[in-house]
Amino acid sequence: MRMRKLGTSDLEVSALGLGCMGMSFSYGPPKDKAEMSVLLHAAFERGITFFDTAEVYGPYLNEELVGEALAPYRGKVTIATKFGFDLSPGRDPRGMTGAPGLNSKPENIKAAIEGSLKRLQVEVIDLLYQHRVDPAVPIEDVAGAVKDLIAAGKVKHFGLSEAGAQTIRRAHAVQPLTALQSEYSLWTRKPEQEIIPTLEELGIGFVAYSPLGKGFLTGKMDETTTFESTDFRSSLPRFAPEALKANQSLIALLDQIAGHYKATPAQIALAWLLAQKPWIVPIPGTTKLSRLEENIGSVAIELTAEDLGKIDSAAQLITVQGARYPEKLEQMTGL
Repeated sequence: MRMRKLGTSDLEVSALGLGCMGMSFSYGPPKDKAEMSVLLHAAFERGITFFDTAEVYGPYLNEELVGEALAPYRGKVTIATKFGFDLSPGRDPRGMTGAPGLNSKPENIKAAIEGSLKRLQVEVIDLLYQHRVDPAVPIEDVAGAVKDLIAAGKVKHFGLSEAGAQTIRRAHAVQPLTALQSEYSLWTRKPEQEIIPTLEELGIGFVAYSPLGKGFLTGKMDETTTFESTDFRSSLPRFAPEALKANQSLIALLDQIAGHYKATPAQIALAWLLAQKPWIVPIPGTTKLSRLEENIGSVAIELTAEDLGKIDSAAQLITVQGARYPEKLEQMTGL
């Protein structure tokens, strides 16, 4: 597995990380803990050293799973987690029954981190993100609270998720950011407009979540695909039957390139992301060993400039149908 540095920081991680959310949250009921532990071990054995979780995933279940499973590899892995959702009783952290609440008050950040440290079974958090920007709390206060945690030896690196360019600049001025985590893929390219140029200017790495379009870019979905009510994709406009049908042109594009490389659409989608910048690290999630191995195979694929040009030219002619989130959730992003 190749390694990459996140921006100009000293944080070096595997070129491909593993998003762990789906093991416990959003994609149906939590998966079997023992099976997911085996998968996490398999990821490490195959070279993945970068694992992504959050206190809201479960809530709490995913941090417990990751902390327990990766305990044998302390010092050899980088674990990123997140704070910022209001997890008080009565809240729906997935936003399925209303917009989830946010809470990035400094006192809540510090309390959340104590819980994350215990669940992850670590003395210091490698990379700590604000999960969503809280409009009720100045970002300078958030960055200041994390700066205090870094000074106290409880956090190593600071990051934001789904933050806009100005928010990134304001936070970075208080406590330098190591990474921004946002959705980025061939069907979600908005970060290219302002975010990526800002990160490049400031020397901040980019961690791309949902690099396979929440499964769509694997080429395994069409308008007949259905989702259980416990799968949050059932509420996403982009996964409505008419959108799934309209967006098949993206899959046809990936299929065309994949045939040349004897690869899968998913591998080409990931290889495309890896080719964009040397400081971009995708974190595809999976609960299956076969998918894990397929995703890892993307790291060995080096798309030519000609193929990258073909992909970009063809993608510009494709208008992706459907919003990526319902309006109430889209309003929580700063992109």
